Order: sequence, then C-alpha cells, then structure tokens
Amino acid sequence: MGRLLRPFALLLCFFFFFSSVLGHIGDQPLSKIAIHRATIALHPSASISASPALLGLKGEDTQWVTVELQHHNPSSDDWVGVFSPAKFNGSTCPPENKRDEAPYICSAPIKYKYANHSTSNYNNTGKASLEFQLINQRADFSFALFSGGLSNPKLVALSNSITYANPKAPLYPRLAQGKAWDEMTVTWTSGYDINEAVPLVQWGLKGDAQKKSSAGTLTFNRNSMCGSPARDFGWRDPGFIHTSFLKDLWPNAIYTYRMGHLLANGTYIWSKSYSFKSSPYPGQNSLQRIIIFGDMGKAERDGSNEYNNYQPGSLNTTDQLIKDLNNIDIVFHIGDISYANGYISQWDQFTAQVEPIASKVPYMLGSGNHERDWPGTGSFYENMDSGGECGVLAETMFYVPAENRAKFWYSTDYGMFHFCIADTEHDWREGSEQYRFIENCLASADRQKQPWLVFAAHRVLGYSSNRWYGLEGSFEEPMGRESMQRLWQKYRVDIAFYGHVHNYERTCPIYQNQCVNQEKNHYSGTVNGTIHVVAGGGGSQLSEFSSLTPSWSLYRDYDYGFVKLTAFNHSSLLFEYKKSSNGKVYDSFTISRDYRDVLTCVPDSCPRTTLAS
Repeated sequence: MGRLLRPFALLLCFFFFFSSVLGHIGDQPLSKIAIHRATIALHPSASISASPALLGLKGEDTQWVTVELQHHNPSSDDWVGVFSPAKFNGSTCPPENKRDEAPYICSAPIKYKYANHSTSNYNNTGKASLEFQLINQRADFSFALFSGGLSNPKLVALSNSITYANPKAPLYPRLAQGKAWDEMTVTWTSGYDINEAVPLVQWGLKGDAQKKSSAGTLTFNRNSMCGSPARDFGWRDPGFIHTSFLKDLWPNAIYTYRMGHLLANGTYIWSKSYSFKSSPYPGQNSLQRIIIFGDMGKAERDGSNEYNNYQPGSLNTTDQLIKDLNNIDIVFHIGDISYANGYISQWDQFTAQVEPIASKVPYMLGSGNHERDWPGTGSFYENMDSGGECGVLAETMFYVPAENRAKFWYSTDYGMFHFCIADTEHDWREGSEQYRFIENCLASADRQKQPWLVFAAHRVLGYSSNRWYGLEGSFEEPMGRESMQRLWQKYRVDIAFYGHVHNYERTCPIYQNQCVNQEKNHYSGTVNGTIHVVAGGGGSQLSEFSSLTPSWSLYRDYDYGFVKLTAFNHSSLLFEYKKSSNGKVYDSFTISRDYRDVLTCVPDSCPRTTLAS
C-alpha cells in the first residue's frame, strides 16, 4: 500500500509547494481550498437546494440563483462551493490522480461563499440563504455544503443540479484587430464542436444586407496544460473557441454582427446581435481614443468570498470603461489578464465580465507572467506564475495579430497610432528574434501619417520606482532598458507603457536616466526622449512605491486606474490617467508637434557617419 501511495504523496508535495509559492505572490484564492483533502460526510439532517432549476429561458447568459441550506451542526467556517459539471466525485478524476481511498474530490469549485455570508445568525439557527450569479459555462451546476473550513473540507450536503436551457450557446464575443487595418476578428466560445455544427458570423454594414463568414475552431485538453493546478485540480473543459475574420471593411463604418452555428438538421443557433465601428484608414485624421492598462483580473458581482481582496479594483475598472464606451475606440490590456493561474473556469468568467467592452471595440492583449510563465516551457522567466497554463489559455481564448500566437508580440495600426506590443515572457534582448521584430515594428511607422508611436509590454523594460525594483537598485526588469533604450531613442517612441507593477507612474521624457525636457504638462518641439508609463493598476493588489522618488518620476499614484490617449489630429495628443473608482482625471499632459519634430537628430538617434560624410 505504501508503494502505491508514494506517487500520490509526491503529487501532494508538489501541490503544497506550488500553493505556497503562488501564495507568496498573491495567488488565485481557489488554491486556498485543499480540495485534495476533501472527504464525504453526508448527513441526513443537512440539506442544500438551488433554484430555479432551469436558467436562460429567455436567452440570458447570466442569471441569479438562490441557494437555501440547513446544517445540523453549523460553524462559522462552513462554506458553499459551486461545482460545474455537477458531478465532481472521484469517478471523474483523471487516472493519474486516482488513489485507493474513496471518496476523492479532484476538481476545484468555480467559486464559493461562506454559509454565513448574508445570514448573520447562521451559527445559531443553522439556516442560511445565499445568492449566486452564474454564467452559462456549457455544463450543469451543483452546490455543495462543506464543514471543516477550506483546509479540511467535509462534504455534508449536495444540492440538486441546475442547468442553462442551451448550455452550448455561442457566447462572450471578443473583437480584435486583424493583421490588416480593414479586418476585424470575432472570437467566441461555445459548446459546439465542428462535428456537431458549423461556426459562422453573420455580419454587414448597419442597415445593409448581411452576409455570412465561416469561422475556425480551436480547443485544448488536459494534456495541453504544463502543470498543476491547470492539469488536475483546476482543470475544466474549455469548450470550443471560434474565430472569424471579417475582411474588406469600410473605414469608420458601423457594422452589426452575430455569431452562429449551423446544425446538421439545417437550423441555426444564433447569439445576440452586436455592433462595432471599423478601424480608420492608417494615417486618417480623425478623433481617435485609446485605453491602456494592465493587471486587471476578474471579480464576482455576487460577492463570492473567493474574490475578496484578490482583484479589488477589477470591477471598478471594467465598469468605468463600460460607462465611457461610446468614447473609446480600442483597448489594450497589457498582460496579467484573468489571473486564473491554472483554474480554467475563471477564463469563462473573465470573458463574460469584459463582454460589454470586447463585443463593441477591439480588445487587444499583451502576454504577462500570469499567462505564460512555467518552468521548462520556453518562457524567459522560469517561474510558476501561470499555474500550469503556459500560455495556452491566452493564446486560444483571445486573438492577436501575431505571426505566431505562441510568441505574443505583434504590431497593429489604429488611424494615427502605430503600436508595437512586446512579449516580456520571451527573450527581448539584442540579437533575439523578438528584438529584431521590435526594431522592424518601430522602423515601419510612417511618422508623417502615424505620428503617435507607442511601445507596450507587460514587465517594466523602462522605468518604475516600485519598491522591489528600488531594492534591486534597477528600477526596471534586469536587462530591460539596457537592451531597448537605443531603439526607443532611434525611432523616437513617444510613450512606452508597462503593467506588472500594480500602480501608476509617469516619467519625464527620458534617455539614459536623464530627463531631456523639464516640462511636466505640455510637450512640443523635438522628440528627444521617451515618456515611460506604468499603468498596472487595472485591478490586482496594489504595489508599493520605493521610499526613494527618482528625479525622473513626475507623478505616482497608489491606486487603481487606466490611461486614455486621445489623438485630435496629427499634431495634438491628450494623455489622461483616470482612477477606476470614479473615472476622473488625476494626471494629464498634452503633446503638440509637427512632422519635422521627429526628423531632427538627437543623441543616439541618427547614424554617426553616412556615405555622404
């Protein structure tokens, strides 16, 4: 028996190590549940029930559920977990996780609440009523009442199962720029494999005849994951991810669309109808508004305890963007997207959270450590921050116009803006494949037509006076600006954005650690340095600043927020930093200049010698 249990003991040791490592960096709270220790202690005096039993009868993809529970021996550490699929006992465990002792629960819940969450006298009465908000996630749900807290859970009661009327429905559209300026991609999730139904998008100019475009289908399985918990406790079937490419769009035009699936019997299953405004022609002179932030994550509107103090600013950021959506043209979320960290169900919940935004404007991603990093998988940093996802979820759930989506670097144009998005989880140093891409991307900007050149990456390759960078004495990622600043200077990058550090900071226009312009609120004339901005306050726990304030740091804010860029024309740009709590502007500056201002040679921007000399 001891020999048989040794492999499982090793698995548990690895799990505890993994949990402790991620706990140190503020990991996904589902990891606090020791589900591998759960035992079944069903008791006839304990009960739990959920209603309504059938959801989405009017086509809803989000609905509230009431859970009534009764426990014969109540305690303040009793909790209710939401499981999906509804059957989560040992019979569903993958072979490598089975053990001789039964029973064994091998899948984490998708969310949980303590039994006394909304019933203050639960400890006295043993009765409680809870409200949960459930999204359509392609499977049924059940609610389980546990005693013993999170560290030693005992299943005392299990509810009836509930389900959505059409659990396979096409849901949660995510728009993204295609590889050409006149192409929009639509990505969505469904329960329909291509063997069951043909995925497509019906679309066209608003008010005109609609046409149909086919879609590709991707998915992945447990073996695609690189480690725990993504491969065991956190695994959940992701369904099928479909992407359609809407091409030859007219610039600045309103299009309507809906996702669908053609069944074998000739009938169609359709989503709700949505609309978007197509990209302006590159260089076009018009009002253009860009949102940039990192490290948002997700949260739950039902107050699930799992999310308390984990991504406390996430919903505020989301809601402020939704409120101002008519004044937003494109969004860049530069890394640390959902913070699922190997709990696959959380990606569905993130796509549902951002659907009001991502269904209307392009939602462009950057790759962060919580999407990509895992030892032995080719990531530049051999950390365990992705929870075993090793980039698979981000690469599949969202589209980016990269040549190779496993290498998350790409360029994209939006009117007068040219964006170069780097992937700090792959090597960016001089001589690397990505370095060559970055230089080509920066060099390809036609500054007469696209005067606003923006560089963005997740980790700080430029400047941040975050506490841990300050302790290192670097104020950057190791090998960061040492490799990159020559390119920023040579190609006169206007602004470089980063996440990773969960706060806001803006520098002066800077080169080689020196401010090259003493202005703080308005910049004009020669472009002789790059402004570096940390915009990592999208929602995750805030990061403290160093006690030292460097001379190049013009504005610091220990709060949640995001940046908005507004280009009025080819010579006028407005930068605004807004707090997520109220949407008000707390830092801003303007840039005014002409094309000739990016042609003038400044230090290290022009070749020292030419054939002419």
